[in-house]
Amino acid sequence: MKIIQTSILTCILLLATLCQASQNHYGKESKAAIVIASFGTTEPEALTAILNIQNKVKEAFPDTPVALTFTSNIIRTIWQERAAEPGYAAAHPEIPSEVLQVKGILATMGLLQDQGYNALIVQPTHIAHAEQFIDLCAYVDGLAAIQTIKAKYRPFHALAVGRPVTGTHGVEHDYNKDIEILAQALAGDVERAAHNKAALVYMAHGNDHYSTGIFQQFQEVMRRMYPQVTTYVGGVEGYPGFETVLRDLKHDKVNKINLQPLMIVAGDHALNDMVGDGADSWKNQLTSQGITVIPVLQGLGSNDQVAAIFVEHIRDAAAASGVTLR
Repeated sequence: MKIIQTSILTCILLLATLCQASQNHYGKESKAAIVIASFGTTEPEALTAILNIQNKVKEAFPDTPVALTFTSNIIRTIWQERAAEPGYAAAHPEIPSEVLQVKGILATMGLLQDQGYNALIVQPTHIAHAEQFIDLCAYVDGLAAIQTIKAKYRPFHALAVGRPVTGTHGVEHDYNKDIEILAQALAGDVERAAHNKAALVYMAHGNDHYSTGIFQQFQEVMRRMYPQVTTYVGGVEGYPGFETVLRDLKHDKVNKINLQPLMIVAGDHALNDMVGDGADSWKNQLTSQGITVIPVLQGLGSNDQVAAIFVEHIRDAAAASGVTLR
């Protein structure tokens, strides 16, 4: 019995030693980078919102590389086609080369790995824990699952995904608090609406595959936090949609609104679905109902306080995964 106990104790000590050696190996050679993962936009003017987030992250971590990726295949293709047009880059000096040559998440992470970065924090610019965020996590989880015979040859020793702006599932971070922090960051929107003596209507993207009940909770938080202005939230897709917003506006006898996107960028959806010339745009449908519409074409990413939320989510993800950012 003593021999067995001694053998077990020896094995435990050996495993502990091996684990510690592995941690020390990675600790000595850890090289961290950050990836800002955005769905992207094809509208040059809307890029400022994404680039503002990236710049705020660079300011917060000046000694850590901050790469940019667009997760939309279509959007990346459009930018790459523009980059191939003779004279396009010269005619648009405001567009950084990393947008013209933007790559997908796998290629972006692969390039960083080739450059020796083995600890990555991937921070999505998504609003909610929904389809795009879940897909992004699947890509990262796939890379994180790679096992090699020798642990030191794994492509990454640490991979972490920061949570969306309205939080995510789990017990580590209270998503209710995340929603309240977002609402606090949008005080300027309320002030603008109050100045115009108007209600505040946000158009989110939404989706048809996962619940967007988070928007209803956000709406409730905004109303509780800012009772001087009534906030309404609807999505281009999913529930609550435009019909729900219109019903509530008519029920409350609202005749004037500030209309703006609850999206990181004021891109295609904002320019077309929200305030486009078509009869089915939110602006024209609301106007036809006798409601005065004041468009606010500004993505959330242009708001420095919202950008700061992503910085904090990066800090949280790095701390949880043992990654040091400088």
